Amino acid sequence: MTEQGQIAGVILAGGRATRMGGSDKGLKAVAGRRLIDHVIDRLSPQVQAMAINANGDPARWAEFGLPVLADSLPEYPGPLAGVLAGMDWAAENGFAAVVSVAADTPFFPRDLVRGLQASAGPAGLCLAASPDDTGRIQRQPTFGLWPVALRHDLRRALTGGLRKVVLWTDSHGAGQAVFAGAADPFFNVNTPEDLARATEIAERLA
Repeated sequence: MTEQGQIAGVILAGGRATRMGGSDKGLKAVAGRRLIDHVIDRLSPQVQAMAINANGDPARWAEFGLPVLADSLPEYPGPLAGVLAGMDWAAENGFAAVVSVAADTPFFPRDLVRGLQASAGPAGLCLAASPDDTGRIQRQPTFGLWPVALRHDLRRALTGGLRKVVLWTDSHGAGQAVFAGAADPFFNVNTPEDLARATEIAERLA
């Protein structure tokens, strides 16, 4: 099992946010703080180093003092491109694995890394999951544990046209770590209405 000190974190902020008018969702405010502030606070105690995956001008993230990693593949091929950028950066800096989280999901578990490690499959891969309103377990493909040793295989898959996260993770026998709570731990903000809902949740959890 990978030791926690060998794990880096990457915050996936590279999406185009079309339902939010194309602006960076991570910079939207929830309960008086930006979404990414909530995310950094939850992730930083769980990993040894962090980076932000974002495309476009990196200067808009400069105040956070974190490396900004652009997708290495063109045409916004999806979250796996951000994961790959994180894996490459982690490998260059001597980490064995990277944990990915979404910049628009401010309530993810404070024991995310520990849970992913405990449920990792034979290749060291693991995706987070949570129950929906009906109790059915749904995978959360932007939240995962990704061994850097698999980065070349992921690059080949993406270059070959693969876009669906779980098709690749299933091919490597990824584990599944289930998280649940009073509020949906993976509630994410896609619309202005979601921002208002996130504020309600944050106030309730405070």
